[in-house]
Amino acid sequence: MSAEIVNLNQYRKARQKQDKVEHAAENRRKHGRTKAERKADEKARADAETQLEGKQIGDKSDDDTSGTPA
Repeated sequence: MSAEIVNLNQYRKARQKQDKVEHAAENRRKHGRTKAERKADEKARADAETQLEGKQIGDKSDDDTSGTPA
């Protein structure tokens, strides 16, 4: 009965590498977005804002009653 010889340095380094990979994946999930995703979200936000501005009923800049007597 002989035990399998294990190099502890290799085991430690492999475990640290795996931990680092998992941590990087978690950070990408939390914080990472591609430039294309950011640009698409910005365009969608701008389009929604433009659409909302077009649907406003009254624009205060066109009102003649701005509080000053005539």
